[in-house]
Amino acid sequence: MSAPDESKQAALPRGGRANPDDLRRYRRNLQSEVDSAALYRAMADHEPQPELADVYRRLAQVEEAHVEFWCRRLVKAGAQRPPLLPSWRARVLMALARRLGAKTVLPVVAAQESQDRTTYDAQREASGTQMPAQERSHARLLARLASPGGAAWDGGAYARLEGRHGAGGGNALRAAVLGANDGLVSTFSLVMGVAGAQFEASTVLATGLAGMLAGACSMAMGEWISVQSSREMYARQIAAEADELAEVPAEEQAELALIYRAKGFEAAEAEAIAARVIADKSAALDTLAREELGINPDDLGGSAGNAAAASFVVFLVGALVPVLPLFYLDGQTAIIGCAIASALGLFAIGAGISLFTGRHAAWSGLRQLVIGLAAAAVTYGAGRGLEGLFGS
Repeated sequence: MSAPDESKQAALPRGGRANPDDLRRYRRNLQSEVDSAALYRAMADHEPQPELADVYRRLAQVEEAHVEFWCRRLVKAGAQRPPLLPSWRARVLMALARRLGAKTVLPVVAAQESQDRTTYDAQREASGTQMPAQERSHARLLARLASPGGAAWDGGAYARLEGRHGAGGGNALRAAVLGANDGLVSTFSLVMGVAGAQFEASTVLATGLAGMLAGACSMAMGEWISVQSSREMYARQIAAEADELAEVPAEEQAELALIYRAKGFEAAEAEAIAARVIADKSAALDTLAREELGINPDDLGGSAGNAAAASFVVFLVGALVPVLPLFYLDGQTAIIGCAIASALGLFAIGAGISLFTGRHAAWSGLRQLVIGLAAAAVTYGAGRGLEGLFGS
């Protein structure tokens, strides 16, 4: 991959040195490109589909060319070449890709690329280079990879991506973080409400355990019903599509040709592909389900049992944070320990949420801490009020 052409860029200010604001911008751009290149390399190394792995490697090559571009700008401006180390956020995402696969972090990466797609549009140094167009291209490609259907590759036939919602991957990761947050905040608030009412330590502990298990069961049941209902709806849609394919195959072929036209194929090519697909009835139903309905017939949105179990576990993990100190501490010390553990957990979850939002981890952590403590303060105050009204 060739490096961006610098011949048409605006020259540096007289004396060859950029001002401090420019240097900060150069370093910010450089760090973003270092993060992207390292993350794409990690995704390529842990992507089981060779075609997708190759896409990630090509993206990494482009980002590495951008890294060199900003390194040269810094050196030309009189600054030293900085160490090219990924940020903590990129390292976390790389670790998740290594452990859980590239698909896990794909929606997060796609969202970040979409947010950054216009980064270079107003930067004079990038004027006349391919960098603005490349960033937009990356955003479009990753949006398709993470679009409804997940990153299923049909490279042998059409050399492109298809599939149903990317509801696994990064969305599941986000759901896990938020599920743990629900468990922590609801159980912490419940414990503080009972503590405010001046109940015995054993009652506070029993209430915390009961709330933890009740919340986890409620989350699991709700998730099971949601996923199972979606699976049943998808199955009905596929069955209806199978009936239409049997009764009016010509209309289904025409619809499929239109879909391929919308994806950029020429009319003759789109019609030829649609004809080949419709000729094989089983392949035709699979393709129509993916392309027309946006459903992956292989999993119908995933396992309801697995979704319920995952919801139960993540809620339980979050709920354990405020409950554990109650096992080992007594009296007021136990309540203080619960509050401290919950505060640390809230800050950690807020920092984790910054992986998806791109906000500063400390800011996100503090925001989550304030919200969680406010909820606990409300229930504690309610408990105190009830204790004063009815007595202990």
